[in-house]
Amino acid sequence: MKVTRALQPFLPLCQRLLPDLRTLPCILNLSSLPNLPGLPGLPGLPARLAGLSLALLKATALDLAILAGHMLLYPSGIAQERRAAVRPALPGTAGAEDPPQLPTQAPPPVVLLHGFIDNRSVFVLLRRSLAQHGRHRMESLNYSPLTCDIRTAAELLGRHIEEICERTGSPQVDVVGHSLGGLIARYYVQRLGGDGRVRILVTLGTPHSGTRVAPLANAHPIVRQMRPGSEVIEELSRPAPGCRTQFVSFWSDLDHLMDPLESACVDHPDLLAQNVRVTGIGHLALPVHPAVATGIRQALDTACPDAPSGTRTGARPAGARTGAPRTDGLTVA
Repeated sequence: MKVTRALQPFLPLCQRLLPDLRTLPCILNLSSLPNLPGLPGLPGLPARLAGLSLALLKATALDLAILAGHMLLYPSGIAQERRAAVRPALPGTAGAEDPPQLPTQAPPPVVLLHGFIDNRSVFVLLRRSLAQHGRHRMESLNYSPLTCDIRTAAELLGRHIEEICERTGSPQVDVVGHSLGGLIARYYVQRLGGDGRVRILVTLGTPHSGTRVAPLANAHPIVRQMRPGSEVIEELSRPAPGCRTQFVSFWSDLDHLMDPLESACVDHPDLLAQNVRVTGIGHLALPVHPAVATGIRQALDTACPDAPSGTRTGARPAGARTGAPRTDGLTVA
């Protein structure tokens, strides 16, 4: 009985990675373990278990290494970053001998939003990757670890985005949110009218449907808001007709903080969503892994190909939200 209870937290992960185990709860019964090799429907189980163990070991080791490095960088991200004033060039200020140039439209600024008990230092590598590929307008928002309400944090994000748009002259921004940060950004988009400002929202390991891990963490009110069935999760499941923001959600099949794993997917009939399954890394690696960074860049560069940026009419292509959210895959191991 004690062994069975100890294995229960790993049940969703095992069911996701070992789809042949249709009777997995029965296998956890000790009385059936001696007959495991002869059970029907389990071809190649030892090899699959070995592969699972290796994948979990690699993902865990990577997460631990990232955690150690992040602890060293954490103090550097405690303070809010300095924001330089952006002054767009006035027409006619170029030299008389300068050749005429066609006007080019710069991509929207990127706003980075960290997860629970974290800060902007988690995006050091992602910022470098985006900057190397032409994304030079990036800003991170730190919200206090004492924040106790997702709604309050979403209002703060809204004020921050309005300030960015006013300062840069850009009508919209792109947002990348890790874990809780993605949930805060989604609340702003869906419930506070942020879809007029956010062109695309990329989430990394965000509990869109709520997660059941770490029951002892319920002492923190914002953790309770991330549980399935909470008021915040229920608000996000309500109809959102005319939402103009495009969603791209990266979720990992080895994310130890998502229970169930698919809770990190966006599943809403009114939202234009693409869910990207990442294989081979854990929760902490999502904002730092180079393969995921490449996927984020591609998502930002191809956002809304059939819905021009800056539209505020609420119109959308016919059939854009008539089907299930699109699902792609990304293997990084």
